[in-house]
Amino acid sequence: MTITLDNRSRNKESSLTQALRQIQQLNSKIAVLEQQHQDYVQEQQNLIAAIAEICVSPMQEIQALRILIYRGETACRQYLRSVVVKQRKNS
Repeated sequence: MTITLDNRSRNKESSLTQALRQIQQLNSKIAVLEQQHQDYVQEQQNLIAAIAEICVSPMQEIQALRILIYRGETACRQYLRSVVVKQRKNS
Protein backbone atom coordinates (compact mmCIF):
# COMPACT_ATOMS: atom_id res chain seq x y z
CA MET A 1 0.00 0.00 0.00
CA THR A 2 1.37 3.37 -0.94
CA ILE A 3 0.66 6.36 1.22
CA THR A 4 0.60 9.67 -0.55
CA LEU A 5 0.64 13.01 1.16
CA ASP A 6 -1.63 15.68 -0.10
CA ASN A 7 -0.34 19.23 -0.47
CA ARG A 8 -1.64 20.30 2.92
CA SER A 9 0.24 17.54 4.71
CA ARG A 10 3.43 18.38 2.83
CA ASN A 11 3.06 22.06 3.68
CA LYS A 12 2.49 21.22 7.34
CA GLU A 13 5.57 19.01 7.39
CA SER A 14 7.58 21.71 5.67
CA SER A 15 6.35 24.33 8.14
CA LEU A 16 7.17 22.09 11.09
CA THR A 17 10.63 21.36 9.71
CA GLN A 18 11.20 25.08 9.22
CA ALA A 19 10.00 25.86 12.74
CA LEU A 20 12.26 23.16 14.18
CA ARG A 21 15.24 24.56 12.28
CA GLN A 22 14.46 28.08 13.56
CA ILE A 23 14.18 26.79 17.13
CA GLN A 24 17.56 25.08 16.79
CA GLN A 25 19.11 28.28 15.44
CA LEU A 26 17.64 30.29 18.32
CA ASN A 27 18.92 27.75 20.83
CA SER A 28 22.39 28.07 19.32
CA LYS A 29 22.23 31.86 19.54
CA ILE A 30 21.03 31.64 23.15
CA ALA A 31 23.97 29.37 24.01
CA VAL A 32 26.41 31.86 22.46
CA LEU A 33 24.83 34.77 24.33
CA GLU A 34 24.90 32.86 27.61
CA GLN A 35 28.62 32.16 27.15
CA GLN A 36 29.30 35.79 26.29
CA HIS A 37 27.39 36.84 29.40
CA GLN A 38 29.39 34.45 31.59
CA ASP A 39 32.64 35.80 30.12
CA TYR A 40 31.48 39.37 30.78
CA VAL A 41 30.54 38.58 34.38
CA GLN A 42 33.93 36.93 34.96
CA GLU A 43 35.76 39.95 33.52
CA GLN A 44 33.78 42.29 35.76
CA GLN A 45 34.53 40.17 38.82
CA ASN A 46 38.23 40.21 37.94
CA LEU A 47 38.11 43.97 37.49
CA ILE A 48 36.40 44.50 40.84
CA ALA A 49 39.08 42.35 42.49
CA ALA A 50 41.74 44.49 40.79
CA ILE A 51 40.05 47.65 42.09
CA ALA A 52 40.19 46.31 45.64
CA GLU A 53 43.82 45.31 45.23
CA ILE A 54 45.13 48.45 43.52
CA CYS A 55 43.24 51.24 45.25
CA VAL A 56 44.74 52.29 48.58
CA SER A 57 41.92 54.55 49.73
CA PRO A 58 38.16 54.16 49.84
CA MET A 59 37.82 57.29 47.69
CA GLN A 60 39.92 55.69 44.94
CA GLU A 61 37.77 52.56 45.10
CA ILE A 62 34.59 54.62 44.87
CA GLN A 63 35.99 56.59 41.95
CA ALA A 64 37.02 53.40 40.15
CA LEU A 65 33.59 51.85 40.66
CA ARG A 66 31.86 55.02 39.46
CA ILE A 67 34.01 55.03 36.34
CA LEU A 68 33.25 51.35 35.78
CA ILE A 69 29.51 51.92 36.10
CA TYR A 70 29.19 55.13 34.12
CA ARG A 71 32.03 54.98 31.59
CA GLY A 72 32.79 51.28 31.23
CA GLU A 73 35.55 48.77 31.62
CA THR A 74 38.13 50.46 29.39
CA ALA A 75 37.91 53.78 31.23
CA CYS A 76 38.12 51.96 34.58
CA ARG A 77 41.27 50.11 33.50
CA GLN A 78 42.80 53.42 32.40
CA TYR A 79 42.00 54.93 35.79
CA LEU A 80 43.55 51.94 37.58
CA ARG A 81 46.70 52.30 35.45
CA SER A 82 46.93 55.97 36.42
CA VAL A 83 46.55 55.02 40.10
CA VAL A 84 49.38 52.49 39.78
CA VAL A 85 51.61 55.06 38.04
CA LYS A 86 50.95 57.61 40.81
CA GLN A 87 51.70 55.02 43.46
CA ARG A 88 55.03 54.19 41.80
CA LYS A 89 55.94 57.87 41.57
CA ASN A 90 55.16 58.34 45.24
CA SER A 91 57.25 55.32 46.26
